[in-house]
Amino acid sequence: MRRVLLAGLPAIALLAAFPAQAESPEGVRHAAWQTCLDEAFSEQIRTTSRSFAATKAVSVCQDREDAYLGALAASPLLDGEDVARIRPALVARARDRLMGERRFSAL
Repeated sequence: MRRVLLAGLPAIALLAAFPAQAESPEGVRHAAWQTCLDEAFSEQIRTTSRSFAATKAVSVCQDREDAYLGALAASPLLDGEDVARIRPALVARARDRLMGERRFSAL
């Protein structure tokens, strides 16, 4: 596990930089994914727990997540293997953000 995390550190650092570049294809898709997550969470939280609402939002916004990760994989800085390796942590961070929890990681 530690070896996987250490091997992915350069990719994680690059991945973390993409959302800041809002005009890039990656930034646009990241913003669309985050907006979808926020809207879906707001809708779900009215009738369910925060945990379920966050899980449901991640599920509902799968298409936008796929578009974002596809754009990252197509970029010259990352490849599909990097994105696949980082995806679980990225989704966990998005879910934690919706629930108002802080995740102390490089993501």
